[in-house]
Amino acid sequence: MKKRQLGTSDLHVSELGFGCMSLGTDETKARRIMDEVLELGINYLDTADLYNQGLNEQFVGKALKGRRQDIILATKVGNRFEQGKEGWWWDPSKAYIKEAVKDSLRRLQTDYIDLYQLHGGTIDDPIDETIEAFEELKQEGVIRYYGISSIRPNVIKEYLKRSNIVSIMMQYSILDRRPEEWFPLIQEHGVSVVVRGPVARGLLSRRPLPEGEGYLNYRYDELKSLRESLPTDRPLHELALQYCLAHDVVATVAAGASSIDQVKANVQAVEATPLTAEERQHIQKLAKAAVYEQHRE
Repeated sequence: MKKRQLGTSDLHVSELGFGCMSLGTDETKARRIMDEVLELGINYLDTADLYNQGLNEQFVGKALKGRRQDIILATKVGNRFEQGKEGWWWDPSKAYIKEAVKDSLRRLQTDYIDLYQLHGGTIDDPIDETIEAFEELKQEGVIRYYGISSIRPNVIKEYLKRSNIVSIMMQYSILDRRPEEWFPLIQEHGVSVVVRGPVARGLLSRRPLPEGEGYLNYRYDELKSLRESLPTDRPLHELALQYCLAHDVVATVAAGASSIDQVKANVQAVEATPLTAEERQHIQKLAKAAVYEQHRE
């Protein structure tokens, strides 16, 4: 599978990554999916400490035994929780980040994390303190690089200006083109985008459109019309994944999969012929070019 450089780092990630949140809580099933993911050449795995209160990280750690060196391992921090209790709260403090990373390393059964990401963030956070935590973890060799997972323009702009992030994870798809407004600025800073949500909760896949369901600023009838108007010479999910990869600021599309068949279908879609400029322009004429209305300044 083709690889792309993640920002200015020396990490080269597969164009298709794997969003580990989709693994669920059945360890046997999760292990089978993970084995298939790795067998098919996907080298970017994206998890978070919050997913099932660390259980997801544990599954990933077990699956990586004996092949850690072949994997670009990414996890996230900032959503603080107490084991066995419902809910979580936001904590981007330096003290918490430096403590939480120890728990992630233990669950992942590794002594370093390739990409450590802030799992959210607001403009009111102690951003310099948060950055300091990541920089110290880099110096200590605990993490190789860091990034953020955010769709807030004001947060993104501050980290681009003040930190050494190499990536920004953003929800992006044909149905959510809001990130495109910020791609030039992100690219100007030598930072890559890691895509989540490329098939928009399955609305850009083979499954039937749920009756009456909308998505962001799309009504049901608009979704139905768009799906019917998109080119039919490619599977819908192939169009969706290839559309995300058509912009070179995107390093990897971290798609989830809850079955081996879905993993195989995603690999096939990413290894298909890239969209032509004409195909991409046609999709853009059909899909709304929305922008983020909130958290801009």
